[in-house]
Amino acid sequence: MDVRLLLENTLPGLGYELVDFEMTQGGGYRVFMDKPGGITVEDCVLVSNHLTRLFTVENVNYERLEVSSPGLDRPLKKEADFVRFAGQLAKIKTRMPVEQQKKFAGRLAGVEDGAVKLEVDGGRIVAIALTNIDKARLEPEF
Repeated sequence: MDVRLLLENTLPGLGYELVDFEMTQGGGYRVFMDKPGGITVEDCVLVSNHLTRLFTVENVNYERLEVSSPGLDRPLKKEADFVRFAGQLAKIKTRMPVEQQKKFAGRLAGVEDGAVKLEVDGGRIVAIALTNIDKARLEPEF
């Protein structure tokens, strides 16, 4: 059973977006979800109870299930994430160097032709191919 696919098909029907999914040591699952307006403890309880029943029906074996919000430093995984959070600060780590560096911090300026546009120091725009992104996270502003 592909648990990620099961989650991607289940959470939207409940009104949530699957942000990330991790398998933990010891056979556990960690589910990060979001919705407009943010996630509450009640949302986590509702989804946890639903997934517990679903995993039983689908014969998904696991030791522990954690359901939570992605947090203020939410990971950016899909092209839609970079579009949705345009204008916000982010940190991006690339697989291969871009302009002789692999770590970037700046303001998301959208996506064009399969590349994330990131406004870095001095207003310079760096284009980073989506396929070259190893990790990307929002950088909280206070």
